[in-house]
Amino acid sequence: MKKILVTRHSSLVTKKGFTLIEVLVAFAILSIILAALYSTFFLSHKAMDGLDESLVKLQECRMSIDTMRRDIDSILYDPVNKNSLFKVEDRDIYGKQTSKLVFTTFSTLRPGLSRIAYFIKEKDKKLVLMKELTSAYTPENVAEGFEVVEDIEAFTVEVNYKDTWTKTWDSSLTRTIPQDIRITLTTRLKNKTVTLFEIAKPKTGITI
Repeated sequence: MKKILVTRHSSLVTKKGFTLIEVLVAFAILSIILAALYSTFFLSHKAMDGLDESLVKLQECRMSIDTMRRDIDSILYDPVNKNSLFKVEDRDIYGKQTSKLVFTTFSTLRPGLSRIAYFIKEKDKKLVLMKELTSAYTPENVAEGFEVVEDIEAFTVEVNYKDTWTKTWDSSLTRTIPQDIRITLTTRLKNKTVTLFEIAKPKTGITI
């Protein structure tokens, strides 16, 4: 009987738990792993946020150029009508290339002959592409316009005249409109300059 009790006691002694040092070491290792996982997740999340912002900005620029192209396609100019016009001005803001484009057309947003203007406005030392839509019979620069794309690097409009691209045009002097109009929009995405361009061809008011 005595021998049996000794044997049972010895079997209980062999079943040891974790010591305090082992628990502390395990927690330290777990903390290092969790810190590494959190750092990886944080960097990935930050990179995805930056990528999303760049994609949104690029999409805004593409949509703006596409809208300008469609507006230009529907230009309506009549030399007899003094209220109709097509004009491109070459400008410079903070040493960056900018243009002002003004033309008349029929817009679905308002009745009658409309005047559309695309130009650059300075806001908080950044360039903002603006659009203005008014009646062709109201004085110019009456409306302030609305923002199209914020924080761009450059906006250039060029017209093709006798196989030469020029940055100025005035229909009151030429009595006609060009057949090719190139729109260039430059922006910065994640410290990289990206330039988008589109060539528009007016489909009204010209000889076919």
